[in-house]
Amino acid sequence: MNRIALVEDHARLATLVERGLAAAGIAVDVFPDAESAWRPLIEHPYAAVIVDRGLPGGDGLELVRRLRTNGHRVPCLMLTARDALRDRVDGLEAGADDYLTKPFALEELLARVRALMRRPPTLRDSLLEYAGLQVAPEAGSMRCGDDTVSLAPAELQIMICLVRANGRTVRRQVLEQAAWGLGEAVTPNALDVALHRLRKKLAAICANPTLVNLRGQGYALQDSPT
Repeated sequence: MNRIALVEDHARLATLVERGLAAAGIAVDVFPDAESAWRPLIEHPYAAVIVDRGLPGGDGLELVRRLRTNGHRVPCLMLTARDALRDRVDGLEAGADDYLTKPFALEELLARVRALMRRPPTLRDSLLEYAGLQVAPEAGSMRCGDDTVSLAPAELQIMICLVRANGRTVRRQVLEQAAWGLGEAVTPNALDVALHRLRKKLAAICANPTLVNLRGQGYALQDSPT
């Protein structure tokens, strides 16, 4: 999943981070406090988590410590308004993988997030490929041969999910969560509309793998014989 979680109670900062990462092809689910973030964090395979230390109702360190205690190894970046050595040490000892002091440049945050997303065993590449079809998250596009087509944000997350599956079937719910996350209301036919558009775009670039519906199972990219 090319999606991260952001636990940040400052609405304006959360919006700026969400938009900045989305522009780089990284989708974000935003949670205002540790309580609302807890269950999604343990139930969904986020690529990384950004946690503000100063959360309402408790220290962000406690959320990270709780994740580690429960065996969750998702990479965590701690945001803090404090720059003291002791605070940085506390964050790392609690289980955070990295920290960033406010105020920060969005470019630096993006670089830190990308570095964390490369840490899991399933490497998050900047260019994904399956059966001659290439998806570039940062460019928001997919390509086959010399032909390239742009992708809307939801379409991009769906294609990332399908390409990473390497021909395996992906359940409908997984694709919906990849495309729209947990906080956005999705109409019943939203995924069908997105898949219809993706099939047209795959045809437009003469892509070899086709997007198929395996009834009762889910969806997959299938490499058509030439």
